[in-house]
Amino acid sequence: MNRQQYAYDFPHPALATDCAVFGFDGQCIKILLVKRGIEPFKGLWALPGGFLRMNETTEECIRRELHEETSLSPEVIEHFGVFSALDRDPRERVVSLAYYSLVKQSEVVGGDDASDARWFALGALPTLAFDHKEILDKALQTLREKIHFEPIGFDLMDRQFTIPDLQRLYESILGVIFDRRNFMKKILMSGVISECKDVEVAPSPTRHAGRNPKFYTFNKEAYDQMKGNGKFKMEF
Repeated sequence: MNRQQYAYDFPHPALATDCAVFGFDGQCIKILLVKRGIEPFKGLWALPGGFLRMNETTEECIRRELHEETSLSPEVIEHFGVFSALDRDPRERVVSLAYYSLVKQSEVVGGDDASDARWFALGALPTLAFDHKEILDKALQTLREKIHFEPIGFDLMDRQFTIPDLQRLYESILGVIFDRRNFMKKILMSGVISECKDVEVAPSPTRHAGRNPKFYTFNKEAYDQMKGNGKFKMEF
């Protein structure tokens, strides 16, 4: 008897990918969710994602799903966990590889099996389908750990920014309030930002009118050198 391709003697789980996409609107960090257009959990919000096809890697899968369900195509995505609870999907045994991405907040459009896509503040989340609240909590925990050792927050900023802009971002991710002078002192001492000589920044409603703030940019060369020497760590 000839075996069919991909036929096995033992049951095996389906493999899926999910992604926590974080954005920043200048005031608070937000998460991108899609509204499920099909069962199970039709009408509830969820992280974008879907099932792995036989001809793609997990990263290719999540990039495809993000584009199909939200119209986004992030430059960088990072894997941070595997979720394999026995009852996480009522349809069948599903294991999910979870990713996160940091993007500048932009317009999104629901597509494929997502009837809508929308940004939500972390403090105003709807009920999430499956175990996606657990995945989101783990993604946020990962961000809070990595932000002390990697310049991940700069992916959410414009190329030129003020120190108060950066402080609002760090406060939003870490869930704390910093002393303004202390934050400024430590971020300048870190050596990973440089003051801009030529400023080309559009007016922002998050900045105080009538002031001429100093603008800075991320100094990747300085960061790479410090990282290579094992000397980069942000302490607040």
